[in-house]
Amino acid sequence: MTEAFLSNFKVFCISYLEYKTRTVTNHLIYIRTLFNAAIKEGIVEAKHYPFAGEKERIRIKPTQKIGLTREEIERIEKVSLKKDSPIWHTRNVWLFSFYFAGIRISDVLQMKWSDLMDGRLYYTMNKNEKPLSLKIPEQAEGILNFYRPSQSSQDDYIFPYLKHADQKSKRDIFVKTRNGIAVLNKYLKQLAKKCNITKNLSNHIARHSFGNIAGDTISPLMLQKIISS
Repeated sequence: MTEAFLSNFKVFCISYLEYKTRTVTNHLIYIRTLFNAAIKEGIVEAKHYPFAGEKERIRIKPTQKIGLTREEIERIEKVSLKKDSPIWHTRNVWLFSFYFAGIRISDVLQMKWSDLMDGRLYYTMNKNEKPLSLKIPEQAEGILNFYRPSQSSQDDYIFPYLKHADQKSKRDIFVKTRNGIAVLNKYLKQLAKKCNITKNLSNHIARHSFGNIAGDTISPLMLQKIISS
């Protein structure tokens, strides 16, 4: 894998796959991580590292994340969708994240029924292993009620994306979480069209939407505590 290969890879991703710049950057970061691990394990010699010195540089450009308005959130809540359809599950997961101050979608997909206790959600962020406890909002409780009939045990996942994951395999959980996020992003685009939302409706925008809306009613210090990561 050379600089020329990476250059062609970027062109392929942008022109053929129609990836956004940030998506291409994420792929390059993943490749760099694999190279670092391979060099550390002695699988690849450091001289073949394509990211060293003046070679391929990964630049992360700052992007402006625009959250949704309260009116746009209401459109998502009220849009008519077929129950148990992929887009219906997508809407539920996204709103669940929003109601809980923008919990990361990966954390939402990996939540189990055992994380719920005495009207509260107890979970640990995957990103920084920070434990959190949040009161279950009424709207989120309504979503949970949709999925309770399919609950097989306390150790069962709440949402369907990891239902068949091997809970003893971190790799299988990672892969199925990643695949679930890809599916959600696909149907979020369809959901945005159905709701006449022109903003980029993504998995990440739930946090910014909550911050925008709650900022008018919650003190800055409390808001920072809720959504801090």
